[in-house]
Amino acid sequence: MRLLITRPLPDAVMQAARARFEVTARTNTLPLDDAELRAALRDHDLVLPTLGDRFSAQVFADVPQPRARLLANFGVGYNHIDAVAARAAGVAVTNTPGAVTDATADLALTLLLMTARRAGEGERLVRSGQWQGWHPTQMLGTHVFGKRLGIIGMGRIGKAIAWRCHYGFGMEVRFYNRSPVVHPGLLADQVETLAAAMNNDFVVIAVPGGAETRHLIDAAALAAMPRHGILINIARGDVVDEAALIAALQTGQIAGAGLDVYEHEPHVPEALRALDNVTLLPHLGTAALEVRTAMGLMALDNLIACAEGRPLPNPVA
Repeated sequence: MRLLITRPLPDAVMQAARARFEVTARTNTLPLDDAELRAALRDHDLVLPTLGDRFSAQVFADVPQPRARLLANFGVGYNHIDAVAARAAGVAVTNTPGAVTDATADLALTLLLMTARRAGEGERLVRSGQWQGWHPTQMLGTHVFGKRLGIIGMGRIGKAIAWRCHYGFGMEVRFYNRSPVVHPGLLADQVETLAAAMNNDFVVIAVPGGAETRHLIDAAALAAMPRHGILINIARGDVVDEAALIAALQTGQIAGAGLDVYEHEPHVPEALRALDNVTLLPHLGTAALEVRTAMGLMALDNLIACAEGRPLPNPVA
């Protein structure tokens, strides 16, 4: 069966894929363009896409009888794929849950600590050659241990963040989730409103992307944060109204933010880049070799199951 891999993947994944399929592997690290999206459905039996490969309803409409049987997404988030349109066209969609949990939770803590302790700002100061040495009031940040944390979304990643923050940093954890969450042993309290979860020293966003969560964190949600509050986003960029966030940061409505994702990625507004109270990372959430390899092998498990006519391990559509 012909498999298209849309972006370079770790060597172990590529070797395993070539051992099982006739592989076409793009060397381009940018997302598929409009023509490539349609050719992917038309010319291949299976496709391994990832973030930014926008298989929209229009793409499926333009290829009404696709050859492709499965889009085995490399990543847990699949809001770049119209799963409803895929299902209607007879194309299954899978993702890679579980493999990304710990790496993404670790990255949330990285951003939280960097922003609280002004690590990005300090690193830039040292590199600039303008650091004049230690003094008692230099770059005073915010203490993390024992503070209150609000988590928006208590799925696998939210729970992993809560565990790290409570047991590692003695934080009081509150969370907002659309449905009740039962997790014995996790000392976290579910609150009934988004505003209650936002009203904490630190807030981490860990909800899935998609139409239901787009701009969930808007001006009203940001207004519920205390002025010393720090917002962390490791979910999807468009969960946050970026313009509202910039305004809140510029006016001192909130103290800072740590971002790994952006609303119009990879574009990051100049107004955001100009702010010293923001830590900006280039979507590093799962950027560890072991994790990316595990993600690729999980996607490959779905592809092999499809080829062999077995139930898909991780179906989303």
